[in-house]
Amino acid sequence: MTVQTADRRGSASGAAARTSRHRSSWRRRRSAIPGFGLTLGVTMALLSLIVLIPLTAVAIKAASLSPADFARVAFSERAMLAYRLSFGAAFVAAIINGVFGLLTAWVLARYKFPGKAFIDGLVDLPFALPTAVAGIALASLYAPNGWLGAPLAKIGVTAAYNPLGVVIALTFIGLPFVVRTVEPVIAHLAADVEEASASLGASRLSTLMRVILPALAPAWLTGFALAFARGIGEYGSVIFIAGNKPYISEIAPLLIVIQLEQFEHAGAAAIALVMLVASFVLLLAINGIQAWARRFQA
Repeated sequence: MTVQTADRRGSASGAAARTSRHRSSWRRRRSAIPGFGLTLGVTMALLSLIVLIPLTAVAIKAASLSPADFARVAFSERAMLAYRLSFGAAFVAAIINGVFGLLTAWVLARYKFPGKAFIDGLVDLPFALPTAVAGIALASLYAPNGWLGAPLAKIGVTAAYNPLGVVIALTFIGLPFVVRTVEPVIAHLAADVEEASASLGASRLSTLMRVILPALAPAWLTGFALAFARGIGEYGSVIFIAGNKPYISEIAPLLIVIQLEQFEHAGAAAIALVMLVASFVLLLAINGIQAWARRFQA
């Protein structure tokens, strides 16, 4: 009996070992992409070529200036006003897109209506449209004699060739980021949660503030961050409608181009470095808020 029991145990352990090896082998075979070492190496190589090396080159070029020259170029009155316009207009446009992008995503995710596919395609138009074409179109529409600019001019609002035109352009190019980030979350948000909230006596406003918005907060912040980041560095769609007036409607990317046209490459790198550092700080802050929102939601 003892020998038979030992044999059975040995057979069982052998079968378990074979099953474990089979499962492990199956997991290895199931991966369609090569191993971790190769994929990580390719990833780091591409990131270095596309991101790290160019950014390092900007920092090295800016470091060729003395501290006094760096401060003179990067923190001049003209540069500071350009920073304020670029970051301020990008922030305002991201807020606008955050509100109307959320409404647009809600309509596309929750309702069926004639022409939905057409509207859904219009949302992606800023992705496909060349930025220069968008800038020319917006400048034509919002110019004082344009289709939209003329009625606005009659009530004393000048949309084009001033900071308001910058906000309009950045709102146009940033809308898809919010819509496409929030829409999938709304589509997967169970309607029975809203029904349960209503059955417990909650008003529509209470359901919106306590149930829907907290669930959408991480995705909304992601879309806001993407729209904000895109707006900071936008150039093509802005220069045609901004007017490019020094100290008034001149954005920081245009100031970099002006420095390059004057063969002041170190000066251009200095302004770019300031924008780079400021963008990193703001995006890190937004990512921190996203992480807090996810922990709060959990």
